[in-house]
Amino acid sequence: MESLLQSIYRTHTLSELREADVGKIVKLSGWIRRKRDHGGILFVDLADHYGITQVIFRGELKEEAQKIRLESVINVTGTVKLRNEENINNKISTGKIEVDASKFEVLSHAKTLPFKVSEEDTSPEHIRLKYRFLELRREKLHTNMMLRSRVIRAVRDIMHDMGFVEFQTPILTSSSPEGARDFIVPSRVHPGKFFALPQAPQIFKQLIMASGFDRYFQIAPCFRDEDPRADRSPGEFYQIDMELAFVEQEDVLKVNEELFYRLFTTVQTEKKVTPLPFPRLPYHVVMERYGTDKPDLRNPLEISKVSQAFLESEFRIFSAAAKDAQQEIYCIPVANIPPPPRKFFDDLIDTVKKHFGLGLSYVICEEPDRPLRGGIAKFLTDKETTFIKEKLGRNRGVVFFGAGLPKSVLPMLGWLRDHLGHEFNLLNDDSFNFLFVVDFPLYEMDEQTGNIAFTHNPFSMPQGGIEALNTKEPLQILASQYDLVCNGYELGSGGIRSHTPELLYKAFEIVGYPKSTVDDKFGAMIRAFELGAPPHGGIAHGVDRVVMLLAGETAIRNVILFPLAQTVEDLMMGAPSKLSPEQLEEVHIKVVLPDGDAD
Repeated sequence: MESLLQSIYRTHTLSELREADVGKIVKLSGWIRRKRDHGGILFVDLADHYGITQVIFRGELKEEAQKIRLESVINVTGTVKLRNEENINNKISTGKIEVDASKFEVLSHAKTLPFKVSEEDTSPEHIRLKYRFLELRREKLHTNMMLRSRVIRAVRDIMHDMGFVEFQTPILTSSSPEGARDFIVPSRVHPGKFFALPQAPQIFKQLIMASGFDRYFQIAPCFRDEDPRADRSPGEFYQIDMELAFVEQEDVLKVNEELFYRLFTTVQTEKKVTPLPFPRLPYHVVMERYGTDKPDLRNPLEISKVSQAFLESEFRIFSAAAKDAQQEIYCIPVANIPPPPRKFFDDLIDTVKKHFGLGLSYVICEEPDRPLRGGIAKFLTDKETTFIKEKLGRNRGVVFFGAGLPKSVLPMLGWLRDHLGHEFNLLNDDSFNFLFVVDFPLYEMDEQTGNIAFTHNPFSMPQGGIEALNTKEPLQILASQYDLVCNGYELGSGGIRSHTPELLYKAFEIVGYPKSTVDDKFGAMIRAFELGAPPHGGIAHGVDRVVMLLAGETAIRNVILFPLAQTVEDLMMGAPSKLSPEQLEEVHIKVVLPDGDAD
C-alpha cells in the first residue's frame, strides 16, 4: 500500500531509508542542514520533520550544490547506498545508508541566516523569537513540540476513556472582578462596552454542569494580562480544564491521579512515577514541613519545628523566639555531607538577609563523637548539642536554623531547602513525585489593605458549608480546594464548588461584595443555581507547565510554539501594534497615552 506521505516531491521521508533499501532509486525533499566538503565529494545532511538522511554530491552536482546556502529547500533524486563502516552514524535512524545524488532541484533559496540552525548558539533571545520559525527547526525545540502534541493527544484519549465529553467554551465573554487583569476587546456594535478574553472557563464549565452534562473537559485557551516568569507564559496559555457533576473532593482527586499516572507513564518511560494513590497533605502541613505549598518531593530535606528545645537557650535570639507565642524556631538538618567552607555560609547568610530580611544560623557536625563547631555552636548547651546530633541521625552534616514569625521564616526556609537540595545534589532526578495539597484556607488577610480576600478561587465550597460562613471567623474557614504538585511545580488547581445562590452571596459578602454586585458579575451562574444545579467540582492543569516538566525544560517558552517575549511582545508578528485612526473610530476608542510615552 502506498504511503500517504509519498508525493511528487518524495518517495520516502528522511527517517525511513534502511539497509533493505540499498539499490533503490529514491526522491527526497528537505532542508540543507549541514554541508561537509571532502575533496571530490560534498556530504549534505538533508533534514525534514521526520529525521536526517545523508546525501552525497559528486562532480558537477557537487559544484552546484556547494553554492546553495544552508536551510535552502531542495528535492533530490538518487540511489541508496551502504555507508562505509567508518562512516556509520548510529545517532540517527538512517545512519547506515546514504543517497548518491543523480540530480537535484532547489525548491526554495534561503538568504543568509540570522543564526545557525545546526548549532546551539548564544544568539540573543529577541533575535531567536523574531525568527522563531527558524529556531523551531532545531532538534531540541522540534522534539519539545512533538512531545506537546503527544501529551495533548494522550490527555484526550484518557479523558474520553474515563467518560468525559469535550466542549469548547466562548472566547469573547464578560470581565471578571477576580484574578489577574483581563485582556479587553471593545465592541463596535455596543459603543462604550467591552468583551474580555477568558482568564479561565470557570463560570462556563460550572454552567455546563447546571446544563445537565456529567463530565466535561477541554484543552482551553486562557488569557491573563500578568507579568511573565520562567514557569509562566505571559498573555496566553492552555489548560486541561475539567468539571464533574455529583462528586465530592476525593472523587475528583481519584480521576486526576488516574489521568496523570496514565499520562506520565504513556508519554515517557525513563523516569519513575509516584504510584497510586498520590499522597494528600493539608496546606498547613506542607508549609511547615517544606516551606512552600508546591514542594519538590524529590528533595529529602524537611523543616522541623524545634522551639521547645531552645526555651532555656543561652543564645538569646532563640530563647526569646521560643518564649514568644507568635514566633517559632525551625531547623533543616542536612546529614551526610562534608562541611562546606566558611565562604559558603557567609554567602548564604548574605543572600537570605538581602532577599528575605532575615537572619540565618547554622552549626556543623564533623563527626558524631566530636564537638559541634561554627555558627552558633559556642552558645549551645550539652543538651542542645545532643538534640542537634540526634536531628542529624548521629551522622556528620550541617543544621540550619531560622527563627521568627512563621509567615516570614517558612518561605525563607522553603527557598533554603530547595537551594540546599540542588547545591548538594540531593534530588532523586529519575522520578516524577506527585502530591495533592488540600485544605487551603478560603480567605486570607490582604496585607496592603487589611481587608479579607479570597485566597484562591472564590467559587470554592467552604468546608462546613453555609454554617461555617455564618459562624466561623473567616480566616479559620477551610476551602474544599486542592492543588496537584509535581517536582516543585503546581500543575493544577481546583475545588468543589458552591452550587447554591445562598453560598455564593454569603461567601462574597464576607469580602465586601453586596448582593447586587454578585448578581451583576455572576448573574448567569446565580440564575442557573436558582433553577437547580448539582454538587460539582473540577480542576484545571497548565498544559505548558506539564509539557515543560516532561521535557525537562526550565523555561516555559521552550515548549510553546510561538511564545511572547518577556517584554510581552510578539517579536515575530510585531504585536501589539498601533491601530489606524479609522479602526479606532470604528470601535469608539480614543488613545490617551501616559505622560512621557511617545505617540
